[in-house]
Amino acid sequence: MKAVFIDASESLGDVTERLRLNDDMPISVNRNPDITPDEIPAVVGDADVIWVDHTSLPTDIASQCPNLRHVVFMGTGARSYMDPEELAEVGIQVHIIKGYGDTAVAECAFGLMWDAAKSFTRMDRGVRAGGWPRTDGVELTGKTLGLIGFGGIGAEMARLGRGVGMRVIAWNRSPKTSEGVEFLPLDQVLAQSHVVSIHLLLNDETRGMIDAACFEKMRDGVLFVNTARGAVVDEEAMIQALESGKIAHAGLDVYETEPLPAEHPLTRLENVTLSAHSAFRTPEASDKLVQAALAHTRRVSR
Repeated sequence: MKAVFIDASESLGDVTERLRLNDDMPISVNRNPDITPDEIPAVVGDADVIWVDHTSLPTDIASQCPNLRHVVFMGTGARSYMDPEELAEVGIQVHIIKGYGDTAVAECAFGLMWDAAKSFTRMDRGVRAGGWPRTDGVELTGKTLGLIGFGGIGAEMARLGRGVGMRVIAWNRSPKTSEGVEFLPLDQVLAQSHVVSIHLLLNDETRGMIDAACFEKMRDGVLFVNTARGAVVDEEAMIQALESGKIAHAGLDVYETEPLPAEHPLTRLENVTLSAHSAFRTPEASDKLVQAALAHTRRVSR
């Protein structure tokens, strides 16, 4: 058996080559993060296992890889790039990796929350342009942080929020308990929170879940953070809420279309902080990610 990492960045390629053991199956690292779906069969060749970081894998393309039986998706959001059920029907199993970036993503969400509260990036843009846009900030100590979804990342965000003196409330699709966190119905979390932070996986139930009705239930002037998946949020409804001031400021790491198209409406709004789906990009998280991918690969090779 052999494996191919089809779309490795330079950093993930280096980590893979550093952590792979001599007795692991051969793993070819294709250092082309911009590979297109049509190029995949030639890169995969007769490999049995592929690692996919962020490239779309249509089922008809995967079916052109004769020996392919396992896809290791480098994260949890495989459904944004492939259809696991369709792939299973043609004999290809999709494996996802959880937990590797919980702290990294939570710290990103925490940073975006603080930027939304203090308008650092807005002032930075103004000062660089020769202006002096002094902006009133918001004190977060004592405010309510509402978490929509409470997996590993949500739990880490709760820890950080509690650490700076915020009240933390949360809603999760299945019952959860956590010290210092009050679990409430979704409508109450939306209504009571000064900051709403999204921590949901993307699936058929959550796609478009944060819609216009949800924004209407939020406080006027709410701060909104999304480091989960762009498609969980109705982007048009979010933009309308930003334009009206319902959302005072949003911190976003994810979007419906990535990369974010040039001249996208979000790029023209001053009350948005944009990052490039990079919340999980830390050396610590990368090591955990590759170690988990190697563990999947070793397991399926037995």
